[in-house]
Amino acid sequence: MPRSAILTTVLATIAVLAPPTAAVAAAGCDAAAAGYTTALQINLPTSATWLNTTPPYTVNNTAAIGSNFDRVGYCLELNGPKGVQWVWTAMDPFTSDAKRLGLQTSAGQIFRQQVTDLEVSSNVAGVTNGTGQTGYIEMWPNQYSGAAAGQVPNASASTYDADDSPTTVLGHGSFQIHQIGGTKPSSVPAKPVLSINRFSEATAKTLALGIGTNTTGAPDWTLTDNAASYTQRKLTVYARPSLVKLTEMPQDLKLVPRDSDNGANPAVAGQVTATGVDHVELRVTGNGATQTFTAPASAPFRFTPRILAGRWDYTFELRAVGPGIDRVVAKRTGIVAGDVYVVQGQSNAEAAKRSGDANVEESQYLRSFGSSNADPTISGADRVWHYATGEVTQQSGSAGQWAIRMGRRLVDTYGVPVALFNGSHGGKPISFFQRNDTTPNDLTTNYGRLRSRLQASGVLSKVRGVLWYQGEQDSDNASVHIAGFTSLLADWRTEMTTAKYFAYQVRTSPCNNTTTVNLREAQRKLGDTQGVTILSTNGLSGHDGCHYAYAGGYREMGDHTFAVVARDLYGGPSAGVAPPNPSSVTKSGTTLTVKLRSTDPLIVDSGVGADFRLVGSTVTVTSVVYQADGSLKLSLSGTPTGATALIYQGHLKAGPWITNATGTGLLAFDLAIT
Repeated sequence: MPRSAILTTVLATIAVLAPPTAAVAAAGCDAAAAGYTTALQINLPTSATWLNTTPPYTVNNTAAIGSNFDRVGYCLELNGPKGVQWVWTAMDPFTSDAKRLGLQTSAGQIFRQQVTDLEVSSNVAGVTNGTGQTGYIEMWPNQYSGAAAGQVPNASASTYDADDSPTTVLGHGSFQIHQIGGTKPSSVPAKPVLSINRFSEATAKTLALGIGTNTTGAPDWTLTDNAASYTQRKLTVYARPSLVKLTEMPQDLKLVPRDSDNGANPAVAGQVTATGVDHVELRVTGNGATQTFTAPASAPFRFTPRILAGRWDYTFELRAVGPGIDRVVAKRTGIVAGDVYVVQGQSNAEAAKRSGDANVEESQYLRSFGSSNADPTISGADRVWHYATGEVTQQSGSAGQWAIRMGRRLVDTYGVPVALFNGSHGGKPISFFQRNDTTPNDLTTNYGRLRSRLQASGVLSKVRGVLWYQGEQDSDNASVHIAGFTSLLADWRTEMTTAKYFAYQVRTSPCNNTTTVNLREAQRKLGDTQGVTILSTNGLSGHDGCHYAYAGGYREMGDHTFAVVARDLYGGPSAGVAPPNPSSVTKSGTTLTVKLRSTDPLIVDSGVGADFRLVGSTVTVTSVVYQADGSLKLSLSGTPTGATALIYQGHLKAGPWITNATGTGLLAFDLAIT
């Protein structure tokens, strides 16, 4: 063989065996990015101090792009110890502002949400290549913890991975895209696609970068501080020019409040902005059928497809069609029609996990919107729909243990999806929850944070029920509590005009004290004075003196709430549902008779007499017997001379109890003896 031929063969062999070059990486992204415009590009340094500063992009076309894009893409190219690595990923847009597509470096710039129609291509082992996947993005300038919101199936609640939590403190930074399972529960493992961390420190710190999953530390490369090990660190951001400008379209996972005909008509509207498009086509798929709507490109379009409330999701797919054009310009998944409930109050309304597992109650048909986080910037930045979760508080989708139980029973029993908006905050008096009448959406107020979520999601005037649990922190000050609740209720009724209102009589006020009953007696009377439905917390033995375990506590509280809500709003059974509630107390010799407002049969535990006491007399209750006429017969240790009132104070921690068929306990009371 001639020497020239041998040399050619050797060089060809070397080319095959040599590691891929940066040109190969660029080519991989360039091919995938055909039809996209480069929005941003940056050669990442080894360290950065970009807090409240725009990173030094070498290409920045975001001003020209504006909102004219219908899909976004990212290419990360690295060259380091494992040779050239690259990844391309694209998804439906999570913002309409091209300036927000890059690294988030300023306060309030937080994206923490599911993204759909994820496309991934990479030369890194372990990254799942393909289209039509579900993604999750974590982009912020904040420090963060490994604590999870519970939004990502199979993510850790403590490890830095695909479901972390930004904290109030700024100065670290996360720019992460993950592959996740699309619904909960899911067998799909959660894993990173690309990660760029530690770019918003106040002083220069080494960046932490990676493609795919880190196998020797935090899966999302947090705190690896490895940027110096790469000779190339290039990030390119792409935006695909849109053919249609949308003005209305439901978000992914949105729950649309259902109407009296058990459905809703969410709108899809806009205008064709590109030449060559003849018409737009909307396909709505769900409940075993596909509806198709078309409109010409010559005028603005608006579709209002009918969706029905039930245990099914709808997918909305909008296409632009013309000669040589058939593009999906917008796709939304997981849309449902259903009912909306608000949960508000102190820590027993937050109902964080004390013990037991409420995750089993989660459902793809339980939704929430935004975050109950007390930090205005974190709460205010979260304006997307999530799955409702039961175990954690002040997170995206946090609903609380008893609310998630109640919601799941509504879903399973009546086949209707449910959205739960929990705005609670532990350890706060009634004054904390009041409205700023000048600025109702004031994010520095608890009322404003909740109201702004309801308004941004489009459900403020369509709430079905409001559930209120608060009063421990008011320390038995009945007048302050009732004045505050009366004011709060009046504000709610001007805004949540369709809601029915439910209020719990608290177990203790303050915590660990059942001997004080002034506030609880005032709460019991709210049913008569304010037209709200009173719920009981007696009968729950999983009580620690202030809060509740799941079993014997929040779980049963959810069941009791479900029974009353079902009776009042869904035509459910009424027998044995209402909390036992006295109407009068009369005496005859050494006997007191407590007349109840219902003739529902009650179960009286042995020893419950010790939780009754007489005002103005030292005699005690020796036994309590339920009478079939709807009354309790209390035998006394003697003649109650001088007795003016009877108090039932309930019981601290575990029973004994007086309960109805659903296990709901007799309301605490302080009634005059006649």
